[in-house]
Amino acid sequence: MATVAQWVEGARPRTLPNAIAPVVAGSGAAASADLFRPVPALLALVVAMGMIIGVNYANDYSDGIRGTDDERVGPMRLVGSRTATPEAVRTAAFVSLGIGALAGIVLLAVSGAWWLLVVGAVCLAGAWFYTGGSSPYGYRGLGEIAVFLFFGPVAVLGTEYTQAGRASGLGIGASVGVGLLSCAVLVANNLRDVPSDTVSGKRTLAVMLGERDTRVLYAALVVIPLGMSLVLSLRAPWALLGLVALVLIAPALRRVLGGARGPALIPVLRDTGLALLVWAIGTAIGLAIVT
Repeated sequence: MATVAQWVEGARPRTLPNAIAPVVAGSGAAASADLFRPVPALLALVVAMGMIIGVNYANDYSDGIRGTDDERVGPMRLVGSRTATPEAVRTAAFVSLGIGALAGIVLLAVSGAWWLLVVGAVCLAGAWFYTGGSSPYGYRGLGEIAVFLFFGPVAVLGTEYTQAGRASGLGIGASVGVGLLSCAVLVANNLRDVPSDTVSGKRTLAVMLGERDTRVLYAALVVIPLGMSLVLSLRAPWALLGLVALVLIAPALRRVLGGARGPALIPVLRDTGLALLVWAIGTAIGLAIVT
């Protein structure tokens, strides 16, 4: 039976910046128009946390029953390591996604944006069918597109809309930066797993592109948001605070372009996630004090 610590590790806490960053950035965009509302922001955070923990457990379950997690380089997987039963992990996924869905319904009730219910349903389907079902889109090189959309425009602009009642140009710019850095986290993870995914038949985008082109893709994904900080600064000068993330991006980029493989890429995953969070916080502060 899995311990509490193993369940926590199975939730993959290093991916939590992907959930926190969109809410922070979207709240900053709302604050730029003096429309920040703490209750919808908190509810949006619960939604995002429930979704990402749920998708992590769902990924653990689906990959585990397919046998694609039998040889792991990264963090432990509950099903693949036989630490927890597939049924228990599947239940954990459903509970997490259910908490996120319930918080989402309350958020829509508070904000009155009931049309977003359709978006929420699509997000739930995207979370499960990433690696679940008979034809998971994560096995067809589409994971990065989904991550960009769900953790970028959908999460950032959804957060802004439920507070401000509209999406702004600043919010769109912030959503692009968050979405790209979220993709970079996934690309770093999949680059590390290219050898094992190739053997198991898991065709991620990294497997399809090959290591060299995946490294180039990673570089683009972490550099473009820095350029977005410059673009946002044309309207909100303090958005340049997002450039502080370069402190974390630089060492991660050196490792990736330097040819690091396997366990040597684990710090890249950590630093990229932290860079995402730092970029979002810096950008949100910059948008909130726009003059």
